[in-house]
Order: sequence, then structure tokens, then C-alpha cells
Amino acid sequence: MNSNQFPGWNPAPLTMSPRIRSWLQNSGSLTRRIQQRCNNFRVEPVFQSLATACNDELAILKLRPGELAHVREVYLYCGKTPVVFAHSVVARKDLRGAWCGLSKLGNKSLGTMLFTNPITKRTPFGFRKLNPTHPLFYQACKNMTILPDKLWARRSLFTLDGQPILVTEVFFPAILGLIK
Repeated sequence: MNSNQFPGWNPAPLTMSPRIRSWLQNSGSLTRRIQQRCNNFRVEPVFQSLATACNDELAILKLRPGELAHVREVYLYCGKTPVVFAHSVVARKDLRGAWCGLSKLGNKSLGTMLFTNPITKRTPFGFRKLNPTHPLFYQACKNMTILPDKLWARRSLFTLDGQPILVTEVFFPAILGLIK
């Protein structure tokens, strides 16, 4: 699957500043990149359970509407500031296989698990500017007192032993303050 097969997502980010583009298009570990620019990095899990996937995730993971999948949502913080909201979805049947350790991650980064396994494969990114009509915008911003108009997000599919996990990362404007 390539990024233009993500329904409603673009295979290349459209008009944006070079600073946000460098964050969105970097294909290395986002966790590692934030850690290199932040003295007090932490992962804060906010949701991990069986739940329904977003409508634009169903076809990618071959899920039926209403079918439960394992959903994990975390904030990546630099100090007290959230810089990324990460949302991952894996089909329930794959929790016994390649992704069996997913439910035990706690406050560890999924990126650490993905980027330390050399046989994990990743598709090209899909990009989208999320607005308040997208459910992930709402999830990402639910603890904010002042909502941004839009937030950039990227999405990619990782596979391990033929089993996919869909990872969507929503970038908060504070990410631009991490310079190095």
C-alpha cells in the first residue's frame, strides 16, 4: 500500500513552511528526533483499549464498520508541553501475532518498538491538514482550552510478519519550538 491509497490523505504535504515540512517528511524515528531536541521527553498514554477505528482507517486495515481494533493514543511531551499526539490502530486478530507486545508498552514509545526491529517495513507517508471535523483532531485537542484551526498530521502503515499497524501522528504548533 502506498500513501495515495490512504483515503483523503495526500502523498506529499501541500503548502507549508519548510520548518514543519522537515518534521512531517522525516522518515526516521520521531521519538528519537524529539528526544535529541528535548531534555525532558516523556510519553503519556491517554487511551489504550479495544475500540472502533476512524472511518478513514477501516479499509486500510481491512476492518468492517463497527469491528473492534486495538487503539492506542499517547501524547509526546517536551517538558510540560505536548508536541505530538500519536494514534495507532491494529486489527484485534494481530494482537496475538506480531503486535502482541503492544498492550504492554505503557509509557514507552511505540516508535522504539518499531525502529529497533530491522524486519519492520513502513509505507510512504500520507499527509493531511486535520480540522475539527476529523475525529483525530478532536482526540488530539480534547484537553486544550484554545483550539487551533488546523493541525498537520502524517500517517503510515508498518508491517511486521505481514501484519499491519496504522500509525497517525498529529503535530502541535509547539513542535516548531524544538530546534537543533
